[in-house]
Amino acid sequence: MNKMILLCLFSILVNLSVFAQEDIKITHAPYLQNLGENEVTIVWTVNKLSVGWVELAPDDGTHFYQTERPKVFNAKNGIKLTSTVHTVHLKGLQSGTRYRYRVYSQEVLSYQGWRVIYGNVATTDVYMKEPLVFKTSDHNKQTVNFAMVNDIHGKSDVLEKLVSYCDLRTTDLFLFNGDMVSIFNSEKEIFDGFMDKATQLFASELPMYYTRGNHETRGSFATAFQDYFSPGQDHIYYMFRQGPVCLVILDSGEDKPDTDLEYAGITVYDQYRTEQAEWLAKVLESKEYKEAPFKVVVSHIPPFGGWHGDQEVKEKFIPLLNNANVDIMPCGHLLQYIRNEVKDGVKFPVIVNSNKTVLKAEAQPNKLAIKILDLDGKEVDKLVISK
Repeated sequence: MNKMILLCLFSILVNLSVFAQEDIKITHAPYLQNLGENEVTIVWTVNKLSVGWVELAPDDGTHFYQTERPKVFNAKNGIKLTSTVHTVHLKGLQSGTRYRYRVYSQEVLSYQGWRVIYGNVATTDVYMKEPLVFKTSDHNKQTVNFAMVNDIHGKSDVLEKLVSYCDLRTTDLFLFNGDMVSIFNSEKEIFDGFMDKATQLFASELPMYYTRGNHETRGSFATAFQDYFSPGQDHIYYMFRQGPVCLVILDSGEDKPDTDLEYAGITVYDQYRTEQAEWLAKVLESKEYKEAPFKVVVSHIPPFGGWHGDQEVKEKFIPLLNNANVDIMPCGHLLQYIRNEVKDGVKFPVIVNSNKTVLKAEAQPNKLAIKILDLDGKEVDKLVISK
């Protein structure tokens, strides 16, 4: 009898522990990556191993629940991925078109051979709230507004302040130009440092393009960078076009020699920048780049400063860029605002944005206007590049 009672009590405790477990939920809201004319990647995280997908609907006034919406899964080689980080690459979209979406995750309780047991689901709300939306880019768009911040080193309050000086109704995209955190040791640092604030402010519906800085290369989680940023791309350096401006995003790597004791022998950035220069030479000859009225090249480390990384940028990238009609090169890294006109072997202006200023730009077919605002919203500098 005593044994039966003990078995019953054990069974009750097991069942109670199951019910007490935290249910699946979205831990970090979806955000847009590498939005283009015909594609976008959507990233979000959950607290349980799960399969994930995006449901996509046109922005045509119909209710999201009017019909079953197409599902695009987080999958690879025909298999749905079981993960807590979900990335879904949507392709075949129409340029300059608004779409509505929601993300879904369904917990995987057990996955043994051919037997998979699913649990509950977590999803963004389309019942009590309007669905999330995004608009694909358009090469024919006449006016494009973008903004850039950098080097906030995990100070999400600084990010919020700088973004407050941008009219989100007219801003088309944001650039995060590196050192958004001080070190990459965990997922927590990404979201506590800036991405939770970014999604709260805009990133679920306005695209953010990330340039890796030298501090994102540091820490045990650094190799997971592309799980969260540009996960659908071949590299974390890339090019994209929006309206009259083509943006080339470079990855300038670390600022010290690879042999420096700070890197413990784990880095090969000299080799990496050489490989990147080979890619850059091809990109600068592309039709997409050459036909854009304005060419903007974004790099975290500028081509001056006297450190090893600065020299690498100057020696490996600048000779190519000097022959590519670059209009301006926005950088960061130096924690102060600097504006260099054509000088020291660089044939285009370079702006170093500080950690306490936001760069705001408006591109039209014949004019690129840039303003720099500080934390008080005061104008620090402005320039106009005309064609």
